[in-house]
Amino acid sequence: MARPNRLSGPLFALIVALSLGAGSMAALGTSPAVAADAALPAWDGGINLYREGTFTTQKSWLWCTAADVQIIHNIVEGANDHTTTGQRRYFAWMRDHNKYALPESAGVDPQGWTAGLRHFVDDRYRLVASRSFELALASAVTNLRRTNLPVAVAVAHGGHGWVLTGFTATADPLRTSSFTVTSVRVVGPLFGLQSKNGYDMRPNTKLTAAQFRSFFTAWHYDPKPMIWDGLSVSIQPIPPKAAPVPSPKPAAVPPTPAPTLAPTAIPSPSPSPTATLSTPPAASASAAAIAVAAAASSAFLGTGAPEDASVATSGPGASLLVLILTALAIVGTLVWRVAGPIGRRPRSAR
Repeated sequence: MARPNRLSGPLFALIVALSLGAGSMAALGTSPAVAADAALPAWDGGINLYREGTFTTQKSWLWCTAADVQIIHNIVEGANDHTTTGQRRYFAWMRDHNKYALPESAGVDPQGWTAGLRHFVDDRYRLVASRSFELALASAVTNLRRTNLPVAVAVAHGGHGWVLTGFTATADPLRTSSFTVTSVRVVGPLFGLQSKNGYDMRPNTKLTAAQFRSFFTAWHYDPKPMIWDGLSVSIQPIPPKAAPVPSPKPAAVPPTPAPTLAPTAIPSPSPSPTATLSTPPAASASAAAIAVAAAASSAFLGTGAPEDASVATSGPGASLLVLILTALAIVGTLVWRVAGPIGRRPRSAR
């Protein structure tokens, strides 16, 4: 990685792990007000994971991300690896997992850096893009507290990489989200190779939140615009969410047997979901004639039949009824022609 005061190319690129609308607070996972893990240290106003013997200077101007992985590995595993061979291995492996095909002078981008931390340290590491310094810092210290693992941060607009190893706050982030970070502890792998303009200070340096803000600046890459421009980039150990408790299944209810339906007189179903009015077998011809006459009267008056009813007009009974009514109509016509309409005066009365 190039010197931070000579930012000629990117040494980090951000693969946005969270939507911009959610910001980095989504990376907090479940609510911080959770029961303390027995393996986590007691809260005494702050946490500091750094220990003597874990720091190593980057062996090349390009290997800050590799040195960061080496330092974090030393802290987490209790190791004391400071070899050039180790850093070279980390650097080559992470470049093979870059998101973009970058020249070697551009080093490792955030996807490769995240992959390296997941592969060589802990698979809970995730890349986090934050819309503001405040959100980035809050999520970083919360996840550090919840996992007891360091956080990697892209500083100098993505031109260099540091390790956040500790912090102090007004309240325990494990218990509440209402806290203010008062200081941080940082490690920069350039120490021993260069210490200029703050890049890099002695390991385990304490900075106020305001001082840290001047280093933990938003991503900007001069050669071309990138979708993570203006975002604060960090790689945080994010614990998985607790598995949801399955809801109890309702007791099995035996199926209710379908009621047995008596066969209907008409085997063919009605084409529409309406009730069918049929004449009972014992009905007389006169009763049938009255029913048909009533239907005819309704049609003539314009009232019609109800929308949820229909009159059956098929079958032998209906045919016989039509013949009877036809015969009655013929007889009635003949009688009317002979006797004249009711109320007509006879000729003799004129």
